[in-house]
Amino acid sequence: MAQILAPTSQWQMRVPKASSSSGSLTTKMWGSLLFRQNKKGIAKGSVSFKVLAQNSNSTVNRIEDLLNLDLKPYTDKIIAEYIWIGGSGIDLRSKSRTISKPVEHPSELPKWNYDGSSTGQAPGEDSEVILYPQAIYKDPFRGGNNILVICDAYTPQGEPIPTNKRHRAAQIFSNQKVIDEIPWYGIEQEYTLLQTDVKWPLGWPVGGYPGPQGPYYCGAGADKSFGRDISDAHYKACLFAGINISGTNGEVMPGQWEYQVGPSVGIEAGDDIWCSRYILERITEQAGVVLSLDPKPIEGDWNGAGCHTNYSTKSMREDGGFEVIKKAILNLSLRHKEHISAYGEGNERRLTGKHETASIDSFSWGVANRGCSIRVGRDTEKNGKGYLEDRRPASNMDPYVVTGLLAESTILWEPTLEAEALAAQKLALKV
Repeated sequence: MAQILAPTSQWQMRVPKASSSSGSLTTKMWGSLLFRQNKKGIAKGSVSFKVLAQNSNSTVNRIEDLLNLDLKPYTDKIIAEYIWIGGSGIDLRSKSRTISKPVEHPSELPKWNYDGSSTGQAPGEDSEVILYPQAIYKDPFRGGNNILVICDAYTPQGEPIPTNKRHRAAQIFSNQKVIDEIPWYGIEQEYTLLQTDVKWPLGWPVGGYPGPQGPYYCGAGADKSFGRDISDAHYKACLFAGINISGTNGEVMPGQWEYQVGPSVGIEAGDDIWCSRYILERITEQAGVVLSLDPKPIEGDWNGAGCHTNYSTKSMREDGGFEVIKKAILNLSLRHKEHISAYGEGNERRLTGKHETASIDSFSWGVANRGCSIRVGRDTEKNGKGYLEDRRPASNMDPYVVTGLLAESTILWEPTLEAEALAAQKLALKV
């Protein structure tokens, strides 16, 4: 993200009131997707594609007519898709239920349960896990008044299960000191699109490599951009859902993309990212492409995938905020190991000091330096206030963990005076 702007006035609303439109994403949009390789007659080092044309009388289109039925004239009932995080801490699960009427707030929804033994979150002899609805979004797939519901998971006794990271984040964001600072987040989610059968990046020759990095970042053209339809469909679907997605672009490695969510306030940032990931999973499912959040999907001289997190507090955004930012950087340097351990699996393969990353073993900061742990923008330095960018989180990070840690380390945690002085000297910070 270039900068963190003021959040919209709707950030607390989640779901706009039902409109007369019943629009949703349909399978027609995939008729022109160029994503499946024609394996016959492929010259070495080149890629050929075919268009997936659909006959208007096909079974697919007859099913599509049913999928796009507008229920509003016939019933007040809606479909709620309950979404939660599975046992790996990164996989998303969901199931549907009928709700008697449209809702506007999670408190109007019932709790539900699922078989935790089938998701790696409970033993078979005591497998019931309870879903608590926490945030709702409009459903871009079913349209109408139907909704997506972000949930977190608890035992029947009301204790958060180990993979429920939202619970701890909510505690941090409900602390009055944090509330008073109104923490804003802008999260840059990078991801890689893979071919289904070979799990090789989209647009790459099977078993081979494209030309070196350089022309692909924000590039256009059939030889530079692979998966634009998916990125654009995801962009519109997130806007439809009510997610504050702020932009998207092709990334440095071909077949890799990025979208930005924010500014989001507090716990909303984690909810928005998880919902946006779910929507992306569903779109790639329809497109027949595999979504990867691996922080280093291809070894060698290729960029990895991160989830850079832009962050500011009220004090940072006000006059004199640059000194507050430097104090926050000092705190982050002292808790570097704690943050790194929570910033995503496999991140050591990405944070090597190369390909626009800092080394995982050391902490650094700089103005306009993308090779540092923490980057401060030129405008922030010039204006004496603004935000910082934490470039350490991996693409598969848990946004509840990262956003909560940033708030905890910079607002709630206080180092000893001795540690603060030593860190300031090491980082050449005057706080």
